[in-house]
Amino acid sequence: MWLTKTALLVCLLVYGSTASAVSKDELEARVQQLERRLDSRSLVSLMEQVSALQREVQQLRGDIEVQTHSMESLQKRQRDLYLDIDRRLHRLEAGGVQGQTDVPGTAAVVPARPGGAPGAPPPAAPFTSPGRSSTATGSAAASAALNPAEQRKDYDRALEQLKEGRYTEASSAFQDFLKKHPGSSYADNAQYWLGEVYYVTRQFQLALSEFGKVVDGYPDSTKIADAKLKIGYIQYELKDWTKAREMLAQVVQVYPGTTTARLAQERLDRMKREGH
Repeated sequence: MWLTKTALLVCLLVYGSTASAVSKDELEARVQQLERRLDSRSLVSLMEQVSALQREVQQLRGDIEVQTHSMESLQKRQRDLYLDIDRRLHRLEAGGVQGQTDVPGTAAVVPARPGGAPGAPPPAAPFTSPGRSSTATGSAAASAALNPAEQRKDYDRALEQLKEGRYTEASSAFQDFLKKHPGSSYADNAQYWLGEVYYVTRQFQLALSEFGKVVDGYPDSTKIADAKLKIGYIQYELKDWTKAREMLAQVVQVYPGTTTARLAQERLDRMKREGH
């Protein structure tokens, strides 16, 4: 009887331990299953967030491309308009000079030679330069008379190349113009546009040098304000914040109320927002 009770007790203990073991295994399996579900949900959520960020980045890139294209188009229109205004102003100036010296409908008054009839050609100019013939003198005078038209033609050609975006050709054309016509009334403009060629092509050191020549070499030029503005812009691009701020502030102070001063102030405001 005692043995029967003992055997039953042993069976109960073994069964209880087996049941406990099964329950523990099931619990661990369930915990692992829950962990996998949680990991899966986290991964899905993370992937959704990444996808959303990718869409936002693509949208921002598209917006940037649109803004960049619009800005480039606006800059091109402004440059074209500026070039056209510059060309027209010089043509008006050239036309005014020509009108003063050669008024249509009037004839040149030829002085009478002493003792001769009115309207007779004047005597030949006296020989003043040894070794130089009167033919050479006449050729030089004719060349000088044609010079303004030649200057205008060379200048307009260089401007047209710049307008068409042919920057290498425009650079060479403006350099040739300055060598060929150093004393031209177009020289300061040619010097400025040469700097502009280098600025547009982001050759900032060359542009800085050429714009500096406008400021130093043509003190009465109407291009000085624009040249100083571009110098300030270049110093900004070169991250020379102190010089950029000084030059732009000078433009604002010296040329108040002008478009150039407004652009300089806008760049100063931008530098302030950027912490420069």
